[in-house]
Amino acid sequence: MRLLDSHLHLWDPSRLDYEWLAGPLAHRFAAEELAHAGVDDAERTAAIFVQAECVESQFLNEVRWVSETAARTGVLGIVAGARLDRGERTTAHLAALAGLDGVVGVRHNLQDEPDATARSDAFRTGAAALAAHGLRFDACVRAHQLSDVSDLAAAVPALPIVLDHLGKPAIGTAADPLRPSPAWLRDLRALAAHPQVSVKLSGLPAETGGAWSPAQVIPFLDAAAEAFGSGRLLWGGDWPVSALAGDPQEYRRESRALWARTVTDWAIARGLDADAILWGNAARFYGVA
Repeated sequence: MRLLDSHLHLWDPSRLDYEWLAGPLAHRFAAEELAHAGVDDAERTAAIFVQAECVESQFLNEVRWVSETAARTGVLGIVAGARLDRGERTTAHLAALAGLDGVVGVRHNLQDEPDATARSDAFRTGAAALAAHGLRFDACVRAHQLSDVSDLAAAVPALPIVLDHLGKPAIGTAADPLRPSPAWLRDLRALAAHPQVSVKLSGLPAETGGAWSPAQVIPFLDAAAEAFGSGRLLWGGDWPVSALAGDPQEYRRESRALWARTVTDWAIARGLDADAILWGNAARFYGVA
């Protein structure tokens, strides 16, 4: 199988500053570490790097650092950090990003922002400028913020949007799994009604604290496929965040491969186009080879 990981993080605290890093994630996760988290049965692998939330003043430096390592990490495109509600500062930042090689989109990380941030006039103006640059938007939100993304999609229909981590639904643990909630299902379907929006099959292992089973996540994958169809589903590993085990001090190298196999087996069992989900959809969405 071909594997284009639509959601790969890399960071090096000796190069950039990350105020959120703690515990087992407060270490370097770069080319050397990624080499030990491969998917052995993939005939070709590549990735889209997604900003790792370094401090805002270093967003451009993060792009430059990732570009330096792209040959060793297989990164074909970069989703850069950006704040879309900064007015003229946003305009200048997007212009600077447009001048850097490899940038295919941006992420203004909304999950910890006040609700309705993406509904503000300032944010919509920045989103429209992003679309004018021909870039995409990664929407990282929590489940209760899904309607904000739908509102953004309606307000800026020219902007391609991809929902990270299925909107972070509550899925419980392997020992105590949860079914998809009616509210999440409703809001996911409403978001899928916007044709320029796709969704990443990513991040669910992190929502369980690392202890998960394939059977536990399948109802959420089914819901995404029902809402979006196989043509708008992108596999993402969310490495290394989703490689934490149930023990918060343990990092599980094989988790990325297990997630790839889980999504592959699920897609084949459902009669979906596994190659599109694992490669083609992300290549088309981000405009990479």
